[in-house]
Amino acid sequence: MSALVPPALRFALLTLAALTCVPDTAPIATAGELPAIVSRQRVEKKSFTDAEIVDGFFKTAFGAEYHLAGRVDRIRKFGTPVRVFAETDRADRKAQLAKVIADIDKRVQHLDIAMTDTSEAANVRVKLVRDRDLYRTIASFYGAEKAREIRTSLDPQCLSGFRKNDQFEIEHSDVILTVDTGDFTFLDCAYEEVLQSLGPINDTSSVPWTMFNDNVSMGYFDVYDQYILNLLYDPRVKAGMTVLEVRAVLPEVLADVRAWVKQVNDLKD
Repeated sequence: MSALVPPALRFALLTLAALTCVPDTAPIATAGELPAIVSRQRVEKKSFTDAEIVDGFFKTAFGAEYHLAGRVDRIRKFGTPVRVFAETDRADRKAQLAKVIADIDKRVQHLDIAMTDTSEAANVRVKLVRDRDLYRTIASFYGAEKAREIRTSLDPQCLSGFRKNDQFEIEHSDVILTVDTGDFTFLDCAYEEVLQSLGPINDTSSVPWTMFNDNVSMGYFDVYDQYILNLLYDPRVKAGMTVLEVRAVLPEVLADVRAWVKQVNDLKD
């Protein structure tokens, strides 16, 4: 493996999620087979007011929980198809990740996202590592001093970051996931970090329905976060927009997003 470029050149933003490691004591499962996820889906809140959706969108699509450089007061998103490459020797975790990517593709109307078999074709790289190698990997990305700071302050179980251009279009994202956690933790990390690598990188503790809240663990792509990603990837919401510019187009965008999320989830009125 070639040496990684120093973080100051590679990343505009970095988000971290600290999660509890759950031992792997059961066969690899998909989201729909895990009792911890099924029970959450059974009681999931699926009805939201416009104000609740808009509040979460602005709190996650603007700002950044942790950033290394650049402005964070603009919309950031991919403007091209997203291709994801998994760097791993664990076929089981790679298969789970592929299902996560396919689920995201199904539920975000204007996002073209899929796996690719070559790193050259990818603009999102997911590096899957053993838990014992996590901080060694972080150090290879960001340097030893920054890795120590990350470990001391946040002790993450997984993380993601992206590089954007001057137009605030995301050009490349990197995600680090650990493979020897339990299935629930792996899926929870995979959904949160892949989705945040697409743009909504700011965690918030004030929105109780989003996975972009360090106090919330989902393990699947919930309805509320589908609203956030569909708003972000609507063509009328453009990279580089300010809060005021987004507010001007949001009413008509939200109406269309509501119709899509209702359809793809078979929601009742």
